[in-house]
Amino acid sequence: MPTFTSSLRRSLIAASVAAAVLPFGAAVQAQPAPTEIRVSYQPALYWALPMYVASEKGYWAEMGLKPVFSIFPAGVPQMAAAAAKSWAVGGTGSVPAVLGHVRFGIKTIGLTNDESAGNALLASKDMAAKIAKSPKDAIKGQTILLTSNSTGDYAVQSCLKKWGLSKSDVTIKNMGQSEIISAISSKNADLGGLWAPNIYSLEEKAGATVVCSGKEGGAIVPGALVARSDYAEEHPELVAKFLAVYLRAWSWMNANQAEAIVLMRKFYDQGGVGISEASMKKEFDTRPTFDLSQQLAAMDRSQGASKMDGWFSDIATFMKGTGAIQSVPGSADYITDTYMKRVKADPKLSAFANNSK
Repeated sequence: MPTFTSSLRRSLIAASVAAAVLPFGAAVQAQPAPTEIRVSYQPALYWALPMYVASEKGYWAEMGLKPVFSIFPAGVPQMAAAAAKSWAVGGTGSVPAVLGHVRFGIKTIGLTNDESAGNALLASKDMAAKIAKSPKDAIKGQTILLTSNSTGDYAVQSCLKKWGLSKSDVTIKNMGQSEIISAISSKNADLGGLWAPNIYSLEEKAGATVVCSGKEGGAIVPGALVARSDYAEEHPELVAKFLAVYLRAWSWMNANQAEAIVLMRKFYDQGGVGISEASMKKEFDTRPTFDLSQQLAAMDRSQGASKMDGWFSDIATFMKGTGAIQSVPGSADYITDTYMKRVKADPKLSAFANNSK
């Protein structure tokens, strides 16, 4: 009678022989090659973190995507790069999203976060003390450094309006974010318009103070998920997968904040931004994000104009006032819920987007 060991040995040999004669391509066919998708974002920003987390957690691969990233220092050059088709989808600020539509037909397909508290006017220690006594008197006639046609610009002007001032009451100097930090840190300037995490860098490095955020100035500053119009029309299923990946990353991060902050530190370090863990936590605490149902609610036009329509129309009106655009475009011309609805309608994509594990 054959023993268990000898029977097992014969079974293993037989299985090996059988596997050897399987068609060579059989195993390969079960693993289709991922589809390349060109994704754009700006480095070391809270709303861009999901792009990094999705790579670290393998979410892109789970959706059959292979991201090729294009990184830009600000939204204006990011939008300009769309003309050369260097990217297909991505995230950006609401101001460049509107500009991208007017100049290049870019579609806004969702929200990254509410960054109203993450765009602000900061002042040096001495200037902040003067502003605390009388904002209007302290700021009138001063020079404010900011990045033009940005959400930081929008927040600063909302703050000026709150204090009864206009752009003509101050001198605006257009500079990049790192240049603003350097100028105020070296005491060559007293006022700057910044967005997070640059806000925290200036607070920690130079003792600067936020004297007014966009939220305090009454401005809603949403971040935008965007897509090239031609790409979205040709590949709606890939755009929907991109959205599902992005939402999945937020779902996980919001449920696992401590682990997410570890990844945030690595992501910010890569972008040359070093801030404290307390400031990183402030990002989560002050900047609401939107899950799938909240995205659709913000884009809902069943009762008339959506919340997003109102937010972006206000931003476009501001841009017209600065001369960045000649007229205010209809929000329905560039804000579309088509691709977010596609995620909702697909059980697999919907479950993936809402998965926090």
